[in-house]
Amino acid sequence: MQIWVARLGAAYLPLGIAQWLIEQSARRIVLPADIKREEFHIDSLRCVWLTPKRSQHDRVLLYLHGGGFVFGLSGQHLRMVADLAQRSELRTLLVDYRLAPRHPWPAALEDCLTAYRWLLEQGVAPQHIAVAGDSAGGNLAITLAMALRDTGIPLPVALACLSPVGDLARREGKGQLVGDAVLHPRAIRRFNRSYIAGQDPRHPLISPVYGEWSGLPPLLIHAGEEELLREDAERLAAAAQAAGVEVELAIYPGMWHVWQLWLELPEAQESLSSIARFFRQRMHAAV
Repeated sequence: MQIWVARLGAAYLPLGIAQWLIEQSARRIVLPADIKREEFHIDSLRCVWLTPKRSQHDRVLLYLHGGGFVFGLSGQHLRMVADLAQRSELRTLLVDYRLAPRHPWPAALEDCLTAYRWLLEQGVAPQHIAVAGDSAGGNLAITLAMALRDTGIPLPVALACLSPVGDLARREGKGQLVGDAVLHPRAIRRFNRSYIAGQDPRHPLISPVYGEWSGLPPLLIHAGEEELLREDAERLAAAAQAAGVEVELAIYPGMWHVWQLWLELPEAQESLSSIARFFRQRMHAAV
């Protein structure tokens, strides 16, 4: 999909039409031959396994897709996550969580918690689970870890966030920057209102930059130099570091919001390889 089409569609298309187009893209996408794709449900929660041939059954990546909390799992996401699964050699579980505005916060977070608990129930050890997400999914990866810690559930071995949403309060009603090639300020306002739905946008499980970070797993954050959410990434990394969490922040020059979706970019290849390396190292260290 052309970048400018994605940008304008997220900002102006009726949500129902945009979601229909996304569903069509997910149905049509062709994944590499050495990736097995399997759809199933955890109760009513739709999930997708992507299993590379070179993967160990007991090591899992839980991936939480982006889409402003209002759009579901796209063909571009499936393609990118399949690439990451191959590089990391991890069975990968994608969660097609409930979407706002029909299902505002905390529905998506509850679905992510359901998927994580299900992995534990299947016998996957927490030190063999990594969690990653892009944009809204990056927000969910962090808030998932915070919710797990607060309820005493064993934490995953590591988190990786691609262009994560950190603060839904600051941009409510305004978009200060217009340089992002993908993320339109109007889209941000639209997404935020749909997800928050009258709740306090500074709630730590809505805007994790305001949360308690102590005790969270090692964290890798990638963001683009030219994207609207660069400051979110920087503030999240600063909050983690201040709490003593091991964190690495990489800002990619000239890149926009979740550029990794465009796999033909050398910067996308570099970022995904770095994330895969990070997960392999963390799992090896945990063992």
